[in-house]
Amino acid sequence: MLKVFVVDDESVIREGLRDNIPWEQYGYQFVGEAADGEMALPLIRKTTPDVLITDIKMPFMDGLSLSKIVHDEFPKMKIIIISGYDDFEYARQAIEVGVEQYMLKPITKLSLKKALLELKEKIEQDMEQSDYQVMFQNEMHVYEQFSRRRFFEKVLEGELSVKEIYEEAAKQSIEITASGYNLMFFCLMEKKKAASAEEQEEFSRIQDSVLHSFLRYPQYILFRWNVSCYGVLIKGELTQIEELTDRALGNLKRICVPEEEMLEWYVAIGEPVERLSMLPECYQKVNHYLAYRFIMPDIHVLSHKVLEEHPAVREEKSIEHIESSKMDPAVIRDFLSRGTRNEIDDFVDTYMRGIREALESRMFRDYVVLNIRFTTIAYVESIGATQEELISKMANCSQDMNMKPEEVVAYFTDSLQAAIAIRDKESDYQSGKILRRALDYIDANYDKENLSLNSVAKEVDVSSNYFSAIFSQGMQKTFIEYVTAKRMEKAKKLLKATDKSSGEIAAEVGYKDPHYFSFVFKKTQGQSPREYRTGK
Repeated sequence: MLKVFVVDDESVIREGLRDNIPWEQYGYQFVGEAADGEMALPLIRKTTPDVLITDIKMPFMDGLSLSKIVHDEFPKMKIIIISGYDDFEYARQAIEVGVEQYMLKPITKLSLKKALLELKEKIEQDMEQSDYQVMFQNEMHVYEQFSRRRFFEKVLEGELSVKEIYEEAAKQSIEITASGYNLMFFCLMEKKKAASAEEQEEFSRIQDSVLHSFLRYPQYILFRWNVSCYGVLIKGELTQIEELTDRALGNLKRICVPEEEMLEWYVAIGEPVERLSMLPECYQKVNHYLAYRFIMPDIHVLSHKVLEEHPAVREEKSIEHIESSKMDPAVIRDFLSRGTRNEIDDFVDTYMRGIREALESRMFRDYVVLNIRFTTIAYVESIGATQEELISKMANCSQDMNMKPEEVVAYFTDSLQAAIAIRDKESDYQSGKILRRALDYIDANYDKENLSLNSVAKEVDVSSNYFSAIFSQGMQKTFIEYVTAKRMEKAKKLLKATDKSSGEIAAEVGYKDPHYFSFVFKKTQGQSPREYRTGK
């Protein structure tokens, strides 16, 4: 039931409206009254009515002043002004401050009933549209959109000017303006491949909790980065960026720490900057910090402060001080399994940081080269490739052990690039097979209401998170964008070729709610189904 509040300095009118209007019959609840705007304002803030009925001329604060304040604070609240003045200037001012109805005294029960029922219908339509907007945004997973991901790639890699950043952000409805920024990247992975649907659902639940902890706040702009990593652009007043960053980290810890038996998680945090043009510099640092997750897997939070204080990061001066765990082949093998091409340079720099001076020792240098060589060969053989294929892909094919210290770094980089190229080629082949099966299934079932990313992932026997990533990478759009486009194309054909109603077409293309179908059609096609059919 909608709430209504009345403001009038004439007690007879107030009491008449309160006692003689059958509010509940019209779908309203009378929640309060006041004699002037000044007395009304705190009561309105407390009761938050859906409709405000106010006289225009009152002492202390008149109806126009009250209406302006209310409209600014509660833009969804509908306002009816009642006035004894048939004056165009009053009506004009009322329209300017957002008043819905301007009614002249004396007010009849019939005219007020008509106004109230019209507003009730409008409020319900607004609420329905708002619900549909939320539903649409949830379905589209705005932060997953490929166009958003590509936009942030360009921003962070310095490919766009500040002017181009603002232009592209406006196109994608991303509010990016602020006086301060920071970046946070976090990775979420299952510790072991989920053996059951329940375990997969549990991981998805944890992941959704993390993502929604950012979506609740406009200061955090969430975007997907790759299969397991997401980025967050933190924006606000420069003086508040550290506090906002700490809050984001606190939310992440609150969700992830209790789930560490199931979840592997890492977060890299940048340092605040005051210009959009400085984000690439911030990103370079964050990307470098994130590479430490392979070197120090027990450290979940990676930032300048944490790494500066960690003894494992400090450069060591001799072989005696090198930690044996750092030379464990598993460190390289883990990177080969999960790292990306863009992370190779940072990983090599991180890995070599503590052993550079020790490379002056010929014996130790040979040991490092052999460790790199045997580990990369073992890895490519484990995924079905050969040593010869690895060597053929290396720019520096020399297998000579007699390397200078600086040549070890180049050899390490080259080996990783070759091994990851082989891995990605195999992965792309497997992903391509999965994607082809998925597309065949979608094409046969896109008109079914119960089609979802989870149901298709189950059909092709992969996790929903992995399927979401390979789908958007392969199709250059997300799953829901692809399905929605197919449904809209079918709907357009039916609108032009048949005389079926909008509700019938909605059901035929996979929408149970015909009103929501019309909302999505207008949102994606720029016109309603009726307008499209008539060609208007």
